[in-house]
Amino acid sequence: MKFSMLAIAATALAAGVEGFSAVPTRSFGVRQASSLKMAAATETDKMAALATAANEARGLAMDSIAAAHSGHMGLPLGCAEIGSILYGSQMQYNPKDTQWINRDRFILSAGHGSMFLYSWLNLAGFDLPMEEVKNFRQHHSMTPGHPEFPNSEHNTPGIECTTGPLGAGVSNAVGFAVSEKMAAARYNTDEHTIFDHHIYALAGDGCFQEGVSAEAAQFAAHEKLDNLIVLYDSNEVTLDKMAEYTQSEDIIKRYEAYGWETYEIDGHDLAVVEETIAAAKASNNGKPKFIKCNTIIGKGMEETEGTNAAHGEAGVPYVDKARASIGLPEEKWFVSEGTRDFFKGVQEKNTKTYDEWQATYAAWKEANPALATELENAVADVTPSAEEMLASIPEMGDAAEATRVSGFKVIQEIAKQVPQYISGSADLHGSTRNYINDGGNFGAGFDKTYAGKNLYFGIREHGMGCILNGIAYHGIFKASGSTFAVFVDYMRPTIRVASLAELNRVSYILTHDSIGVGEDGPTHQPVETVSGLRVIPNLDVYRPADAEETVAAYVSSVTRKEGPTALILSRQNLNQNTDMPAAERRAGAMKGAYVAKKESADLDLIIIATGSEVQHALEAAKDLPGARVVSMPCVEAYERQSDEYKESVLPSSCTKRIAMEAGVTAPWYKYASKVVGVDRFGFSAPGDIVMKELGMSAENLSAEIASMN
Repeated sequence: MKFSMLAIAATALAAGVEGFSAVPTRSFGVRQASSLKMAAATETDKMAALATAANEARGLAMDSIAAAHSGHMGLPLGCAEIGSILYGSQMQYNPKDTQWINRDRFILSAGHGSMFLYSWLNLAGFDLPMEEVKNFRQHHSMTPGHPEFPNSEHNTPGIECTTGPLGAGVSNAVGFAVSEKMAAARYNTDEHTIFDHHIYALAGDGCFQEGVSAEAAQFAAHEKLDNLIVLYDSNEVTLDKMAEYTQSEDIIKRYEAYGWETYEIDGHDLAVVEETIAAAKASNNGKPKFIKCNTIIGKGMEETEGTNAAHGEAGVPYVDKARASIGLPEEKWFVSEGTRDFFKGVQEKNTKTYDEWQATYAAWKEANPALATELENAVADVTPSAEEMLASIPEMGDAAEATRVSGFKVIQEIAKQVPQYISGSADLHGSTRNYINDGGNFGAGFDKTYAGKNLYFGIREHGMGCILNGIAYHGIFKASGSTFAVFVDYMRPTIRVASLAELNRVSYILTHDSIGVGEDGPTHQPVETVSGLRVIPNLDVYRPADAEETVAAYVSSVTRKEGPTALILSRQNLNQNTDMPAAERRAGAMKGAYVAKKESADLDLIIIATGSEVQHALEAAKDLPGARVVSMPCVEAYERQSDEYKESVLPSSCTKRIAMEAGVTAPWYKYASKVVGVDRFGFSAPGDIVMKELGMSAENLSAEIASMN
């Protein structure tokens, strides 16, 4: 629906929102009239300053894209007024403390419009120098083609989220909103409010055409995340064609049906944009907010505005004319003294809010020292060391057990030692076994609260992946999510971005890891999946062979600092390697590979195996005194070890090597000259029969070894 000015004003007046002139309660005397005139003049000056800033932001975007001969001009020009209101009026932030935990978060879901973000960060006073704005899309610049969350490659202040794949950012924003609600529930007290910020996301048609945004939007509405405000840059344009060529839905009705509060406005009317955002912030009604901002893509460049040509850099030849038409001087990358002064005033206002919050935090910390320590450890990502955690988790026992069951036992210990650890599932808690006992359930209604540690994502793997990443970006909680391994391809794009962004606060629990799934048949039996994950850079993939290796895998996932971890767990029972002490198996698994059975004669054969196949390797080696068995639960961790350690495990002098895994064989030829694996899809039958028929047995491994002589 269109949100009328009268309704907006009524909402804001009732809440006392800044930016609305409340009806005076005193009689109208000369002094009151004078005050109103002064207020009106001040408001007029503010709007003029915001309009000037919007045009100067347009200029920065045009100049940088023209200099790079690369980039997307349409959104920065079309959404300039939205940026002006967000950074110049409505958002709570402190550019001198970009890690302030109660800052509002802004996610540019339409990441191709990155010059929008870089322009506003510079204008708003973040440490993003103009030289870096000029250096847009260049090697080692702070202004890469798409926004990148601070990592080892880029460290641009004010970037909250790596965006680019459309639909991801607006879905990540739901994860941010989850984390804020959870933090408020855990740490706010009746006397002190530590968390009360909002999450903003700016997204375009492409984001809402991608299905993942629908999954996340459904979750957000169902769990009543009213701290989330999504701004839809509705410019009626996509890259190939005008949007009407591929879409005809009423998106307002769609989001109303989900359960969102919706608004439709002119995205170029500064007053309306400000009043609508203020109203959305003030509306704590249990509904996330969806603001459809009708805009003109590439506004200010008449040759391309309103057309799909405005999307990219097609407007570069018209930059000088466009700059002049919106009143900018010939000087490139021009920012007026008036705009700089205006944002100094914005910073002063935000600093006052920040200082008041710091005083509240100090009082809260004094009153709640244990809670404060927990929160500060969570923000700093402090956990017990891997050694401490390994030593504190009880030995798992000798009975055969599925590693998903072992994982259930381990996750209880992890949750006790790492209070910020949370977990969720795409409707598979009963199978993936990652439910945290006594952790409570997150959300609204039923038995759920916002303090709960268990998230129910529904059958929404892609949405789950994006929400997990959003929780990790928010920077307080360590989140894991589960599904069957074969369904991880639904969320693969989110794992890739998590790895690229170096999100160590997220991990993936993927069970039913092979053809051992059995009766469900080939649609549910992964054969290429695990190797497909191993090729993602900076993702650790653990496929443990027994309960003690599972302990190590979980501990590694919560103590690793460089990136995410995927835990690949079995449906079926696996034998324990009881010939080796538990502590040694744990320590070896932490290094990615280790000698699980040492040869008793001169070394003449190395058998490499992982996961459920290690038990077969151990069995096959029993009658081979010169055989060494190497368990390799995590290839990536092994490759990070010293050359000396790697040589001690896989000595180069022994070239007779065979590897075994119930999956595709190709990757294992890096380590072995012969591989026993599964280079075909499986079939429906009991799991032990599928395994035997496809060669995953000690007997077949022994036969293959014999054939090497």
